[in-house]
Amino acid sequence: MLCGITACQSTPATDEPANDGWITLFNGKDLSGWTPKFSGEELGVNYKNTFQARDGALIVSYNEYDSFDSKFGHLFYEQEFSSYDLELEYRFVGEQVPGGPGWAFRNNGVMVHGQPAESMRIDQDFPVSIEVQMLGAPEASEGTRTTGNLCTPGTNVVYNGELDLRHCINSDSETFRGDQWIKMRIEVRGGKSVRHFINGQEVMHYTQPQLDDRDADAKLMIDDRHGSKILTGGTISLQAESHGTEFRNLRVRKIP
Repeated sequence: MLCGITACQSTPATDEPANDGWITLFNGKDLSGWTPKFSGEELGVNYKNTFQARDGALIVSYNEYDSFDSKFGHLFYEQEFSSYDLELEYRFVGEQVPGGPGWAFRNNGVMVHGQPAESMRIDQDFPVSIEVQMLGAPEASEGTRTTGNLCTPGTNVVYNGELDLRHCINSDSETFRGDQWIKMRIEVRGGKSVRHFINGQEVMHYTQPQLDDRDADAKLMIDDRHGSKILTGGTISLQAESHGTEFRNLRVRKIP
């Protein structure tokens, strides 16, 4: 969307497509073009300075927290997209903030085909969306923990040819340990298909992203769309789920 919190603004110059068609989403200096929404807070409140721009990276920081207190946050980009490639790099840093849920350890995500931020309830934890989940493991850990997974707040997808009602589905990725940078690419083709790539390797593919009529927020969206469930576009947002994360090289390329 081209409208900010209080008024409509022209698209920043840094969002102009380069010759190769890629649009830079983060200027490396500040949060221009992005709007935060935290559970329990009004749209635009950057609770405890969680989202920051520092040293060329977009940071999820918990330095000002004493306890997490279920303050799930999302940072929304100002435009919506339908068919596109989204690229970014991420890494987990530091320790999880006290009070963060166990499942959120080294856990974050990027939401695509999301509902508009202004339509979220004030106490809504997650936007109705398709989540491309990021998971990491400690340097000295054992076992597997895939990344580039799928989670579905208020949504469903067709996976392996069948409508899959699971909330999260693991990808085929390897396990990444420590604070290394990971490259993620998400190939979104409207309401047809979504593919997840990690460091250039495809790790997940599904089709027909759609609203879940079992979810109250999604049900309202279905009613507003006169019964249509298939998601053909929406917002892009970055999560803040209680573990410090850094993002860089965020860019998108629209596909006709």
